[in-house]
Amino acid sequence: MATVVQNIDDLTALVGTHLGYSDYHTLTQEQVNLFADATGDHQWIHTDPVRAAKGPFGQTIAHGYLTLSLLPVLLHSVLQVSGVKMGVNYGTNKVRFTSPVLVGSQIRAGASLATLEEIEGGAQVALDVTVEMKDAPKPSCVAQVVYRYYR
Repeated sequence: MATVVQNIDDLTALVGTHLGYSDYHTLTQEQVNLFADATGDHQWIHTDPVRAAKGPFGQTIAHGYLTLSLLPVLLHSVLQVSGVKMGVNYGTNKVRFTSPVLVGSQIRAGASLATLEEIEGGAQVALDVTVEMKDAPKPSCVAQVVYRYYR
């Protein structure tokens, strides 16, 4: 269940707090193929299940940037900020793809609110995020993502 705050000011009390985990999302080969089409990255470890079965991971894996691009969807079930005109993805401070996401696996994101700073018209927040594959021994992606919320 998402942490829901009524306005930007309520975020201040959450700095340093783990906000929870997203719902699990099953990553499909169709999603990987569509991402490959969108980015032009058709490397066989992502798009060729027959060849990938003989490769280092035993099957196809998601692009790292596909995993990262799912964060807004995953994080919606972790944090929701009401009472704002808009929220935007502002960037990332650091991203590491620490283990592959196997196609067909379930992933979820956990997040902590690392920082909040006032900006003109709103606030900028940094979330420390970990994406994990269900039953995997270590995370697949560790990132600090930055959002801006405007009053």
